[in-house]
Amino acid sequence: MANLLLHESSPYLLQHAHNPVNWRAWNDETLALAKSQNKLMLISIGYSACHWCHVMEKQCFENEEAARIMNKYFICVKVDREERPDIDSVYMQALQLISGQGGWPLNCFTLPNGKPVYGGTYFPLEKWMAVLENLQNLFETNLTAMEEYAERLLKGIQQTQIYTAPEPTEIDISALLFQCTTHWQKHFDLIDGGTQRVPKFPMPCNYLFLMHFGSIYQNKEILAHVFVTLDKMSYGGLFDQIGGGFARYSTDGIWKVPHFEKMLYDNAQLVSLYSKAYQISGNKNYKTVIEKTLGFVSNELKGEQGAFYSALDADSEGEEGKFYVWQLDELQNLLSHDFDIFSKYYNINETGYWEHGNYILMRTQSDEIFCKENELNEINLQLLLKKWQQILLPYRSKRIAPGLDDKTLSSWNAMMIKGYIDAFLALEEETYLNQAIESAQFILSHQIYEGKYLYHSYKNKQSSINGFLEDYALVAESFIALYAATGNEKWLYTAKILTECAIDIFYDETDGLFYFNSKKDAPLIARQKEVQDNVIPASNSIMAHVLFQIGIYFEQEDYVLMSKKMCAHFYDEIEKYASAYANWALLLLRFKTPVFQFSIPENEFLKTVVKINHSNKINLFPYSTNSKVTLPFVKDKKSKESFYLCADKVCGLPLNNQNELITALAAW
Repeated sequence: MANLLLHESSPYLLQHAHNPVNWRAWNDETLALAKSQNKLMLISIGYSACHWCHVMEKQCFENEEAARIMNKYFICVKVDREERPDIDSVYMQALQLISGQGGWPLNCFTLPNGKPVYGGTYFPLEKWMAVLENLQNLFETNLTAMEEYAERLLKGIQQTQIYTAPEPTEIDISALLFQCTTHWQKHFDLIDGGTQRVPKFPMPCNYLFLMHFGSIYQNKEILAHVFVTLDKMSYGGLFDQIGGGFARYSTDGIWKVPHFEKMLYDNAQLVSLYSKAYQISGNKNYKTVIEKTLGFVSNELKGEQGAFYSALDADSEGEEGKFYVWQLDELQNLLSHDFDIFSKYYNINETGYWEHGNYILMRTQSDEIFCKENELNEINLQLLLKKWQQILLPYRSKRIAPGLDDKTLSSWNAMMIKGYIDAFLALEEETYLNQAIESAQFILSHQIYEGKYLYHSYKNKQSSINGFLEDYALVAESFIALYAATGNEKWLYTAKILTECAIDIFYDETDGLFYFNSKKDAPLIARQKEVQDNVIPASNSIMAHVLFQIGIYFEQEDYVLMSKKMCAHFYDEIEKYASAYANWALLLLRFKTPVFQFSIPENEFLKTVVKINHSNKINLFPYSTNSKVTLPFVKDKKSKESFYLCADKVCGLPLNNQNELITALAAW
């Protein structure tokens, strides 16, 4: 038995290809069929690593009676939210207006024209059957009321996307940022890090802003909170202590029990975050986290030609987390005489116990404190940790592994490129930079077409789906970072081309913001603008950062002004709800702090950019003397052997070496 999803490439859609439900993919043919047959549509949205998506599939979509009703009365459409975040965004907005909450699986029922009338997330079978029957009954007996509700709901969705272009005003950026962080601090969990609520998500963008804010304004309390959060996240079950890499979120307040799925975008951003934290703090644990996370990414998520896959499932053998947890007798047999010290280090006790005889490996203290309490030498502890990994990792690899979502997304790969660049700048490990270059070359070769347009997805050697704003913004951002790390101008010029293309196909001149869908796409019932940060920063906020940087590099003041105009929309939101606008707040820090531009001799470039990136300055713009893009101050200079430093358009005399440049930068 198979349905039409058998012909799709998305791992999530293929998971449903053998359901008795007559699932169809989202396409023009499916939408036309709903209209021609005058049937309600069920638009069911999820992703391959989603645990509750699997549960609902087993309970409802594999049930013959439920499938019979669905096939009889509904056009049933399956959507991979990672392939089509635009569709997900529209119907998630509908669900939030209907119920006040959202999540996945997202099940939205619409009229034949796609206008939503009802929605929910996970439904157990009995409730699902009742929903199906009630909606079909309403469709047959009270269509007018249904249509009126759909119109009101659609109007509500569209109204959320109305933004009035702000009047140009000068603001006190420092005062605004102090207000937002003062309010934010009230919600800090000062003991276990993160915020005072569960579940706890890592939210890398939030902590990147707080870390920069704390560093620039020398706010010790905020910096302490950031470092406590990073410590506790890396100690808990959220971090895979044996195999490396982070799970998506913690179900409790101490980062112990994760939702075990591992997403590329989380790990990419967390590598960047821990890299910056290592530069500021020098904490050796952060170095270990970076190395182990990149080891996981390389071993588990790396595909062909430097591309990266999307995710690992939370489940294996039908159980969440089964691949990652340990039974007491397993550990005792494997570790033998080391078990006692191992159990102290990883809390094979009441602290680390989860359920059904399973333990989650987790730490509760730093290596330094552990060694002191257990009379151990830190060097010997590191030898033990390496030995335990060499025993447990091969054993664990023999288990049935979680499912792999092996599609490649341009936006997520761009974040991973940025992660490798940041790790290189922090740890001075050139293999990380080489990996970033290889991955960027994959995007250049496979995901960019006609010299300026991006594809969103790559699977089975085929590129597909027009790029969304997140693709253009994140790829441009990663290419700017790659130029800043290598001095190779092709990355900067490509970022400029992508930025210009994004303005052409996404930009709304009426309010100065960008749509998520391009003009190249068939219209949905509403055209969304993504402005609130989530686990991934809002695509508009990323685009604003890109415009600022491109504007500086190419002396295009109009781009800098576009960036500032975009940010001005959200002054009030930044002040009141900074955790949802952290990347905008980070942009305000860019506007507030000096812009440093460097001209660096080509043969000194790599080692110099590593040193200047340890300066804790946020606006660093290195230029290679071998590049066509260079500082106005040195354009006509004959010598390509000197270093130059400009700060806020004021340039100094030529400098003789790297040390003089670092000294001049430190003087600011």
